[in-house]
Amino acid sequence: MTEQAATVLGIDIGGTKMAAALVSADGRILTGDRIMTPPGDADEVFAALAELIERVRGDATPLAVGIGSAGPLDQRHGLVSPVNITGWRNFPLVDRVRALVGDVPVTLGVDGHCFALGEFWTGAGRDVGTLLGIVVSTGVGGGLVVDGKAVIGQSGNAAHIGHVVVDLDGEACACGSFGCVEAYASGPRMVARAKRRGWRTAEDVDAAVLAADAADGDELALAAFDDGAQALAAGIVATAVTVDLTTVVIGGGVAKAGSILFDPVQAWVKRLAQLPFVTDLTVEPAQLDNAGLLGAAHQAWSAVA
Repeated sequence: MTEQAATVLGIDIGGTKMAAALVSADGRILTGDRIMTPPGDADEVFAALAELIERVRGDATPLAVGIGSAGPLDQRHGLVSPVNITGWRNFPLVDRVRALVGDVPVTLGVDGHCFALGEFWTGAGRDVGTLLGIVVSTGVGGGLVVDGKAVIGQSGNAAHIGHVVVDLDGEACACGSFGCVEAYASGPRMVARAKRRGWRTAEDVDAAVLAADAADGDELALAAFDDGAQALAAGIVATAVTVDLTTVVIGGGVAKAGSILFDPVQAWVKRLAQLPFVTDLTVEPAQLDNAGLLGAAHQAWSAVA
């Protein structure tokens, strides 16, 4: 079998970007590309994804396809309803992708699950058996790997840490609830909170600018990151005491803030994790820029193993 034939197609879909790649059995990306997630209705969004897929796979015929998508999703029926992609509600993503690539296995997983699998496979979690992976970006996603296997739950939406409620009287979340981790820790929500307090009120800025200002000592920017870090820490500790784990890996665009995010997260985790079996809880940055994509590919390889 040639190297080109011995590949799977990994797809990573989020509210900010979409990525696709042909991936070998040992986790190497052979060819890949990414685009910004476009606005528009269901067909417009899928048309952009379809063009990306065709460009990446070229003449190759992948053995299987693995899709990691922002959730929630209906894994059983191959449907996705990403909170931050408003054009897709109960969108038949698996069927539409299969129609593009042919009659091969197509797996579907929550993007947070795929992120955790990717870091477990070739990243920061490759030396541990159980970990919680968190993606902090446009939203906040998560995934659990326990004893080397992803915990997906009966609907495929387990470990949705971004929607763990950490403040009973908290802010409204895009999911319809209140006080979720995501309502405080996602990039757009941290920016919005800082703006309400007077930070760069007349400017069109994002979390990268917020992080840069925080690094320069801006008190409003630092306060927004501290609020987000506290929410993340509360979700992390709640998960750790439920699952009994000691390793947490955080990635995503907001995690690129480095110590501006990780220092307060670690401080709040230390404050909140008081039970003896979680006092050694560690939080570390992701090692991969494409963990979600590789995790999706890992699922595809599992389908043909």
